[in-house]
Amino acid sequence: MNEDSNKKLTVRERLAYSFGAFGNDAFYGLMSGWLVVFITSHLFNTGDKATDAKMVSIVTILMAVIRIIELFIDPFIGNAIDKTKTKWGHFRPWIVAGGSVSAIFLLILFSTMGDLYKKSPVGYIIVFAILYIVMQLFYAFKDTGFWSMMPSLTLDSRDREKTATWARVGSTLGGGLLGILVMPAVVAFSATKTTNGDTRGWFIFAAIVCTIAFLSAWAVGLNNREVTSDIRKNTEDTSLKGVFKILSGNDQLLSVAIAYLCYGIAVNVTGSLEIYYFTYISGQAQAFSIMSTINVIMGVIASAVFAPISKKYSRKAMFVTALCLMLVGLGIFAIAGKSVPLAILACVVFGMPQQLVFLVVLMTITDSVEYGQLKLGHRDESLTLSVRPLIDKFGGAISNGVVGQVAVIAGMTTGATAASITAADQVKFKIAMLLLPAIFLILSMIIFSKKVILTDQKHTEIVAELEATWGQQFENEDSETEAAEVKGNGTVLTTPVSGELLQLEDSSDPNFASGKMGKGFAIKPNDGRVYAPFDGEVAAAFATRHAIGLKSKDGLTVLIHIGIDTAKLNGTGFVQYVVQGQEVKKGQELIEFWDPTIKQHGLDDTVLVTVVNSKDYQKLAVTEKFGKTVAAGDPIMEIE
Repeated sequence: MNEDSNKKLTVRERLAYSFGAFGNDAFYGLMSGWLVVFITSHLFNTGDKATDAKMVSIVTILMAVIRIIELFIDPFIGNAIDKTKTKWGHFRPWIVAGGSVSAIFLLILFSTMGDLYKKSPVGYIIVFAILYIVMQLFYAFKDTGFWSMMPSLTLDSRDREKTATWARVGSTLGGGLLGILVMPAVVAFSATKTTNGDTRGWFIFAAIVCTIAFLSAWAVGLNNREVTSDIRKNTEDTSLKGVFKILSGNDQLLSVAIAYLCYGIAVNVTGSLEIYYFTYISGQAQAFSIMSTINVIMGVIASAVFAPISKKYSRKAMFVTALCLMLVGLGIFAIAGKSVPLAILACVVFGMPQQLVFLVVLMTITDSVEYGQLKLGHRDESLTLSVRPLIDKFGGAISNGVVGQVAVIAGMTTGATAASITAADQVKFKIAMLLLPAIFLILSMIIFSKKVILTDQKHTEIVAELEATWGQQFENEDSETEAAEVKGNGTVLTTPVSGELLQLEDSSDPNFASGKMGKGFAIKPNDGRVYAPFDGEVAAAFATRHAIGLKSKDGLTVLIHIGIDTAKLNGTGFVQYVVQGQEVKKGQELIEFWDPTIKQHGLDDTVLVTVVNSKDYQKLAVTEKFGKTVAAGDPIMEIE
């Protein structure tokens, strides 16, 4: 382990990374949502509405196609970043370069380019395509590098959690404030004080956001550095081929992915069209800022109540209830008409449950890692977790194309006002904004309800089964040379945790008490710190953080299991300081657990330690008397 492994982040480093998250999400909102609004409502103004509509249609479809193609390029971007070797590390060069170039190119896209579209429509489309492709590629490098960098900032689990929290606050503020400030700012900077501003107002606002994105990228590059460690050499390439492969074999992941895709299309389309509703139906574009402010507050509240709600209700119940509320929101939109208060209420009812849906989906996809491991016989963590962001990007790409076409069909392009939108136009708009998303939400609800069976209890059962079968892969796998070496030298196992030494046979867990998990011992802990009993490698690290498997260079394989049935806690009360594949030294802290949390849930806190490949050894003898209090690091078992 490199000495950097123990590095803790300073306040300045956390602030820099949080500022990076702020700028990153503000930029994404401008690029993904507001660029389409600018293009459809302000850019093309030739005086010929048919030509303007044609340009809007072509450009927005082009944006959607480019973003979808980018999905196939993303895995190569991630792998290219991993292979980057500079004195600045893997990520910082891409964060700075990607953030700088994408900011400059997006700002150009928010300009009229000298009214090029009037002089040469084809020329404008070609230039736009080149600028948009370059901007998207450099942003993809920056975005991937930024979020991939977080695990490399520190190897300390608590420090990571704190940094992630700061970053999440930064990203939430970046995305939230953009929605709140965009319309007042655009109008304030515009030459003509119309309800939705003009091209000058949009360019100045874009310049401010792009400048923030530029500076935040440099703030991360100059203030954050990557720690060096053997852990980071253990990477898993992500590819679309690999994603489709695990989707075909993991039915739970596939079901969640399809349900989330239907949901994502509905949310992206309706969410992107909300500003059009306030502008062209209600006639009060700046009311969008009031709605955004309320939605940010309600979103924070929804995130805060997720934990207590999840203890009382199943994920399926929360998912279905959330989508039902969103359907109610669409219903309120349908009757809102020009009423701003009703439109705001509709947005809030539609928007607030989205945080709950996101967390339910995130937890279910995370649990599908273990489901797939049990079913397929191998663990595909990176590939499994990459499914959600891929679907998010696909939904965003689809919405770009749909919004552009809806704006054209409903007459909501440059020069249009609430007064110019006919009743027929409003019907067309509402079909796209309300009816089609409602159909996708219902499909999502049906798929999740009928096909997704992963509950907290089911996941606990899967983890327990994985534990019970984990050691089988190590039985009899040592070569004769290794076996002879172990037999000749002998091995002394030390105590991983302090407490009262107990016989494993007296454990209330039948798998351990019967010897099915191997020979060993148990400890009634008086301390919540678990240490490595020998030099070796982390062979298994469970997502629930309640157990860990270690393997020595000689082939000795040990499972340390904290408590009985503690997989039910889903990691609550546990902090893990190492990751799978990491080399550890004897006496190095592996896990810390909060004993009162285990007892508050009515669970047994006994720590169970077994040699899972016991059959490979002639002698496994506990050297201390049962009932005695032992300290972590004391010699406890002789192995030959």
